[in-house]
Amino acid sequence: MRLAVGKIGNYAVAERLFVLVDRSRVRAAGVRVLPTLVRYPVIPASAAAGGRLARGLFPLVVFAPGYLQCQNSYNSLLNAWTSAGYVVAAVQFPRTHCNMSNPHEPDLVNQPGDVSYVLSQMLQISGQAHGVLSGLVNPDDIAVAGHSDGGDTVVAVAGNTCCLDHRVKAAVILAGAESPWPLRGSWFPDGTPPILFVQGDADNINPPWASQQMYRADTTGPRFYLDLFGAGHLPPYETRRPPEPLVARVTTAFLDRYVAGEAPAGAVMMQQGNVPGRAALVRGGRPPP
Repeated sequence: MRLAVGKIGNYAVAERLFVLVDRSRVRAAGVRVLPTLVRYPVIPASAAAGGRLARGLFPLVVFAPGYLQCQNSYNSLLNAWTSAGYVVAAVQFPRTHCNMSNPHEPDLVNQPGDVSYVLSQMLQISGQAHGVLSGLVNPDDIAVAGHSDGGDTVVAVAGNTCCLDHRVKAAVILAGAESPWPLRGSWFPDGTPPILFVQGDADNINPPWASQQMYRADTTGPRFYLDLFGAGHLPPYETRRPPEPLVARVTTAFLDRYVAGEAPAGAVMMQQGNVPGRAALVRGGRPPP
């Protein structure tokens, strides 16, 4: 277990690797080996942190990395969420992770099932009487988040009838879009949870129109679009340099509002996301500036 001090909240951050194996989809997807790096808040011995700790449980975020990326690519951002009081489970997908010598990007169609499997396993592990995660996860407070192809993955978990997981209360899509490989479902049915789309306007990998298309198509519930001026595809999420600290603050406030149920966080999110010359946060289908 490695300890680190987070940037957003007051919790120290510990991590543990779980190697999960899903054999339930062998015919369609093969055996899915899913190493999952779990970051979790360290509860002070004095239990003096109060707030969420007083309830004894933390919300869960299941995170999906982008194509040829790994869990540690996002250390700063995921540590920020954990330091604010979230258990963050980052999945390594079997055929698209950073160490693959022969990656297969169309395997993205199987990745929404991986995310739901990891979600189920995290609840099961937390429900055990003993272990480092015992009792840490609140099964009623769950979000999904992902970057690039990982964003394509989790937006399907939150908003496509092919892959809906009704346990998800909110989703964060970082430079994501509709999957280029058919998912055989329809988008954004009634009951779609709140979604925050984050996009750099200088991203030449996932162009802004792709994120905006999804943002505009989601008309069923609260949805937000964070426009990062001059930002590309990786730095806003994989480095500690600006605008990553802004992304960390806005996404944490979104999670606080729509997963943890902390109503004042909504105003914090709008304040942190609207910075002249750096970023604009719009909502409800309103176009970015």
